[in-house]
Amino acid sequence: MAVFTRITHDELNAWLAGRPCGSLQSFEGISSGIENTNYFVNTSTGRYVLTIFEKLQVSELPFYLGLMGHLSSKGLPVPGPVASQAGDLYSMLKGKPATLVNCLQGHSVEAPNGAQCAAIGQFIALAHLAVLDFDGQLPNPRGLNWIQEATGRLVQHAPEHVLALLSDEVAHQSRIAASAAYRALPKGAVHADLFRDNALMDGDTLGGVIDFYFAGIDTFLFDLAVTVNDWCIDLNTGALDAERTAALLAGYQKHRPLHIDEQALWQDMLRSAALRFWTSRLVDYYMPRDAEVLHVKDPSHFERVLKARRAGCPACQI
Repeated sequence: MAVFTRITHDELNAWLAGRPCGSLQSFEGISSGIENTNYFVNTSTGRYVLTIFEKLQVSELPFYLGLMGHLSSKGLPVPGPVASQAGDLYSMLKGKPATLVNCLQGHSVEAPNGAQCAAIGQFIALAHLAVLDFDGQLPNPRGLNWIQEATGRLVQHAPEHVLALLSDEVAHQSRIAASAAYRALPKGAVHADLFRDNALMDGDTLGGVIDFYFAGIDTFLFDLAVTVNDWCIDLNTGALDAERTAALLAGYQKHRPLHIDEQALWQDMLRSAALRFWTSRLVDYYMPRDAEVLHVKDPSHFERVLKARRAGCPACQI
């Protein structure tokens, strides 16, 4: 993630005291992303990731860290938080909450193949099944309510053609959210941000899924649509690749077949997922925050994706 908060060796060494992770050897900032500050931390016992939360409220952390611990305990490749001797999963560092998690094996892939898409589809399905007994409750922080609020703020910044498309799609998704079919969709704690850069692949094998800090309670279908919109996409046009989409959906349905209401709303959820990330990128582009290292992603990418989904997606029919 972007480096918003700089720390020294002595500050980190003091913070690590009381955690079963050995002695600090080195650390380095991770520059990708835009929400939290992350560092790779190397100690005498291994490699970890330190996250300093820049925007999240302390009250939200038990949900995120609890979800990661829950999925890890179920045998899924998710980084488990390293608790202090007192049992705390996070503590304050330079006035901000911070946590330490295990560093998983693998690396992100820019152009996933069909086997890798199938592997990530299987992970999502198993994660959806695993959270059925997770009792944490936190609404999706980037759900429709946030999108509506962000749209209001963008009125003073974005050009008229952007605002017109944004408002029209928000109105459509509001109608969908009010429908009986939508209210019947299965829900639970979902990652809600499982892009390629949040998965670590070791060849065609999934080494781990990281960055759960946009997780929340939402429909399983929305979570699946978020991932399909990134893993199966033609980056130039926003269209979905039929082969990769079929592989990911087959991997998912191998473990959790989609219900009839989910099948009926699949196209709308693909649009909803595109809207969510277009909106957040518009906010970051037109109302950026300061950071020592910051990569603001181009909002036009998800504008293309949304337009492609609104035009229909014959390659991704279920």
